[in-house]
Amino acid sequence: MVQCDSALSYVVLSALFTGLVLHKLIRNKVKIENAAVSCLLSLLLLEIICCCVLCSRLGLTLFIVACALYYVSIPVQRMLTAEDKRVLITGCDSGLGHALAKYLDELGVLVYAGVLDKKGQGAEELRRVCSPRLRLVQLDVTNPGQIKTAYNEVRSQLHDAGLWGIVHNAGVLGYMADAELLPISVYKQCMDVNFIGVVQVTKMFMPLLRKAKGRLVTISSMADIFGSREHWSSQDQKILENIMPDVKEDYGEEYLASLKDLHHTMSTYTSPDLSPVLEDVCHALLSREPYFSYTPGRCAYLIPCLFRYFPLWVYDNFAKQTFQIHRNILPRSLKISKANTKID
Repeated sequence: MVQCDSALSYVVLSALFTGLVLHKLIRNKVKIENAAVSCLLSLLLLEIICCCVLCSRLGLTLFIVACALYYVSIPVQRMLTAEDKRVLITGCDSGLGHALAKYLDELGVLVYAGVLDKKGQGAEELRRVCSPRLRLVQLDVTNPGQIKTAYNEVRSQLHDAGLWGIVHNAGVLGYMADAELLPISVYKQCMDVNFIGVVQVTKMFMPLLRKAKGRLVTISSMADIFGSREHWSSQDQKILENIMPDVKEDYGEEYLASLKDLHHTMSTYTSPDLSPVLEDVCHALLSREPYFSYTPGRCAYLIPCLFRYFPLWVYDNFAKQTFQIHRNILPRSLKISKANTKID
């Protein structure tokens, strides 16, 4: 009976401790690192030892002290004030950049919203709904002249304050299809916006960032692929028309036609809720102890976790099953090749 009561005490204590730890982790957005996992496993081992080896009161007391020390060691989120921070965001015409500009503006950040078109619909909406603090900046990250003009404009408004943050949000991939089906212009645009543009903006604005000892945030996302069926519909015909006749014959009309539904299919796996991303960007900009990287979303950490901690074949198999869109539709030449193999 004594052993049963002792075990029950450990179960109740563990449940209470787990609830308190989860509440503190979620409230303070604490990222669970390897050290934290090791400590939790050590506590589990200690619980078993205390329950099975040590006497009832001594073991329970030791376990309570260990749990209390672990709970106290969890860092409390300490945020900087937003009112005196000035942040440049690229790609604010629509999507995530547009939502982020509104979000930071509501917090009191002085936002410099880079847009492709200051007279466009997205820019007009930012003017209408945001505070007078928000400044629209004409900024095409692939245009060195616009980057230089934007730098001079922002610098003249900052005076000696410096720039606290740069959020590289402008990014494209555009289409998800077999490599040889895409025109070279898609690859060039991808590199110009996602890599060269990021480097050009960073190099130009780095003196302002250095003056404020600020932060550089780069967003990498596949959302642009999955979230724009209308954009695909407006471009698919152009892409299909530029495929060489030999390539078109090898893939076949059935396979090429299936690409039109690709974005719609993949979009069912995405969430329209941007709040996890917005909160993580805010944490990266305003936390006293920002993380090196963030993976917002409920299951977003699954892929990097598989890649880091599991054998490579596990990750390869997961990626193959996840991104195998056309499971029942094969390119024409591959279908013929498989049929001939079966005959032989």
